[in-house]
Amino acid sequence: MKLEGLDESLVAAAQAGSTEAFSRLVERHQQAVRAFLRRACGDWGLADDLAQETFLAAWSRIGRLKRGASVRAWLCGIAYRKHLTALRASFRSRARDGAYEAARTQAAGGRLDDRLTLERVLAALPPDQRACVALCLAAEFSHAEAAEALGLPLGTVKSHVTRGRARLLEALGVQDDRG
Repeated sequence: MKLEGLDESLVAAAQAGSTEAFSRLVERHQQAVRAFLRRACGDWGLADDLAQETFLAAWSRIGRLKRGASVRAWLCGIAYRKHLTALRASFRSRARDGAYEAARTQAAGGRLDDRLTLERVLAALPPDQRACVALCLAAEFSHAEAAEALGLPLGTVKSHVTRGRARLLEALGVQDDRG
């Protein structure tokens, strides 16, 4: 039996539901598909993964293969589309990763500068005022909780927080919109 005839009989059997016939088609064409994918994508591991995906897709589409069509060409066509899909996904992933990294670096750089400025300004505050700012603004204590924790009158804590906040905002170049 000619090779093309063998493929035709295996395709007919696979279209009728024979997994054994499809398995024989895979055996006959897997090296050609893998070799094509290895040359196309340059990554042997990825090529092997794409070859697996190709044969899975081929099994679900075997009914669409026209009589007399080249099985190898059909499989390489599926493989090529799988390769293009992987390539597009890789481009999107790299673009997404690049955008994330750029945003993270920019944000971290800005926050680092701001954090250093805040630390410098906090260090320059009087100890009581620094403690009030640290508790009320950073640790989210209420003024009453900070007054109790520090043993200071409530009015003193409020004024320390107001003055400290104003100095921090001024150091950051932010307008105080509270009034």
